[in-house]
Amino acid sequence: MKANRYLAEYVTSIVVAVVLALVPLGLGGSAHYLRIGTLMLIYTAYAVAFNIIFGHTRQLFLCVGALAGTAGYISVLMVTKMGWSPWATIPVGILSAAILGGVFSYVSVRRGLGVIFVGIVTLVFSMIFHNLILGLRTLTNGETGIDTKGLGPAVLEPGLGSYYVILGVLMVSLAIYHLLMRSRAGTAFRAIADDEFAAELAGIDVTMYKVLAASVGSALVGAVGAVYAYYGGFINPTVYALVSVDIVVLVTLLLGGMGTLLGPVLGGVLFTVLDEIVRPLGQLNVLVYGVLMIVLVVTFRHGLVSVLRKLIKVRIP
Repeated sequence: MKANRYLAEYVTSIVVAVVLALVPLGLGGSAHYLRIGTLMLIYTAYAVAFNIIFGHTRQLFLCVGALAGTAGYISVLMVTKMGWSPWATIPVGILSAAILGGVFSYVSVRRGLGVIFVGIVTLVFSMIFHNLILGLRTLTNGETGIDTKGLGPAVLEPGLGSYYVILGVLMVSLAIYHLLMRSRAGTAFRAIADDEFAAELAGIDVTMYKVLAASVGSALVGAVGAVYAYYGGFINPTVYALVSVDIVVLVTLLLGGMGTLLGPVLGGVLFTVLDEIVRPLGQLNVLVYGVLMIVLVVTFRHGLVSVLRKLIKVRIP
């Protein structure tokens, strides 16, 4: 049974990779739609990382944008102020995000903080990050931001090359997710998600596995945030704000289905379509996402993957 589940995840990952790799061929060379497709990959990669943190270990990190921004700003500042290559600074940004995520998780577990309190603590960090970027304007240019056009390698600039680079980041994220879930860590994650207290009584080191999930997930968030810093051509606090990242990631994951391999991918596709529909509403789209998130939590908690499982009677990973 377990072998069949792992095989299904492996086959699903290959199908996802092939389908997404072929997407640009159906866009007719449109730069606009290629950018939308690239943003879809970014939302999906964020959701895959958040799925490891929240979907499997119930750690409500409301600082996904801040973690991504930490990696992005560290990488860009090391390039602009120290003259380093982006390929050298991106790993530094990723490591910084991983350490922060691990620290938040360790403190929350050792202090016995529940899901809501973890959310509050990480939300406070998001606010601190935002204000720190504004306050250190001699380094970050505050709300004006930093122009990153030409700073990064040509392959990260908007276009077909950056689409496939970000697709590569997404597929690495899915591969790491797959490897984690088929390892002893995956068994521990499932036990923690079902009943943390029972998992601890069964001899599972809850602290270690929660910190592992938070560190790995945060590292993947950092990877997306650092790459996006160069792809977007511009960074400021708004790029990594709560409404720009965290709400998007929550809606994406809830739409697709938490604790599944395919959920973040389906959620990313659906959210991209939804975002294009509500884009004409301007700032009101945040209201739409807020209402949608409430509806999803109340009535559609298991996402589209659960619905598809019931409709086609096939186990979808």
